Amino acid sequence: MSKLSRILALTALSTCLLTAPVRADDVKAGDLVISQAWSRATPGGAKVAGGYLTIENKGTAADRLIGGSADIAGKVEIHEMAMDNGVMKMRPLDKGVTVEPGKTVTFAPGGYHFMLEQLKAPLRQGDKVPVILEFEKAGKVAVSLDVQGVGAQAPGDADHMQMKKMPDHSGMKM
Repeated sequence: MSKLSRILALTALSTCLLTAPVRADDVKAGDLVISQAWSRATPGGAKVAGGYLTIENKGTAADRLIGGSADIAGKVEIHEMAMDNGVMKMRPLDKGVTVEPGKTVTFAPGGYHFMLEQLKAPLRQGDKVPVILEFEKAGKVAVSLDVQGVGAQAPGDADHMQMKKMPDHSGMKM
């Protein structure tokens, strides 16, 4: 192998190592990369569930998650939980959530999330639930929520976390 070939090979290898790859389960939509989409299992009769994920904006312009839809739910809304005078409160975000260029927004229990409302069936651990997210610029994007155990705090989290779980909306009626 010539010296030039070795240099080119090393350059290509270092580029691969320095560039964050898009994993197979990640969804790319324009400049957005959506990863770690998940939800929690719901008890029978529950009418709502929370959805969580990570959105990374690799572009130079902001985009905004403004809503969504799912066959399993009558309605999908973007929500936020936040402390207000020592009380955790949840509120819908009618204008959605902006993802600034070069930034990552994480939807997780106790913070940003989207609500699957008017559930038509319970979510069961191990299910994959298709959801369509709607962005101002990227448009409609299909993702699949990996349903974790009832007490999960993150994707792949064991159900033993149930004792430490944060507020869960899966049993609330809206």
